[in-house]
Amino acid sequence: MRFSLITVCYKAGEELAETVASVRAQTHPHIEHIIVDGASPDEATQAVLRRIDDGRCILISEPDKGVYDAMNKGLARATGDVIGFVNAGDLLEAPDVIAKLAAAFTQGDPEVIYGDAHMVDPDDIRKVRRFWKGGAYHRDNFRSGWMPPHLGTYIRREAYQRFGGFDLRFRIAADYELMFRFLYKHRLRARYVPLTIVRFRLGGASNKSLAHVWKANREVVEAWRRNGFNPPPLLAIRKPLRKLAQYFRSSGS
Repeated sequence: MRFSLITVCYKAGEELAETVASVRAQTHPHIEHIIVDGASPDEATQAVLRRIDDGRCILISEPDKGVYDAMNKGLARATGDVIGFVNAGDLLEAPDVIAKLAAAFTQGDPEVIYGDAHMVDPDDIRKVRRFWKGGAYHRDNFRSGWMPPHLGTYIRREAYQRFGGFDLRFRIAADYELMFRFLYKHRLRARYVPLTIVRFRLGGASNKSLAHVWKANREVVEAWRRNGFNPPPLLAIRKPLRKLAQYFRSSGS
């Protein structure tokens, strides 16, 4: 089974090199690594791009319209059976993560497999701030604000071919909209595996400020409407409360 791992970056410097190293350390032999850089102008990132451009990855470096546009560019180049994302600055949790996911995809006929994620301090990747437990899959969990961790979710490429990529009308919550569209609307077969897949740095757009949190939750509600569903009452409140619970789980992770 061939995996396509997509890394998007902009002015990432040595953090990009850390991500590439974690991908190249994987024991699974069939990995295609696609790196999409938004034409980073800084010399630190350019130096890393030159260093890793050694034939072991597909490298795209050009202006884009934001992170989700960059992800769509990666999707367009992917040829693997299964696609996952590991963004610049984030690390696959262990060298056997992809091998374990490959084994999980051979059990039954899942279209989506997701696990857990460590959300870490942006300045110290060893320091876990939140633990995102994916939990057993139930479609109705979306009604209480749940979604699987995007960077801990791997999806068969055929699903993207059928249902499309990230909707660029969503500036902050396009990952939520995609998960909702695939899992809730189109009812893809999904399974949870109790495996910490990725260690990713906090600081994404949806967590930058209270204003961003509010906008992200408005986009979550809009994702339901654009897909032809009425959002459940209090959805915009339940989703941030689930994030709060992750802080308490981190102490026991």
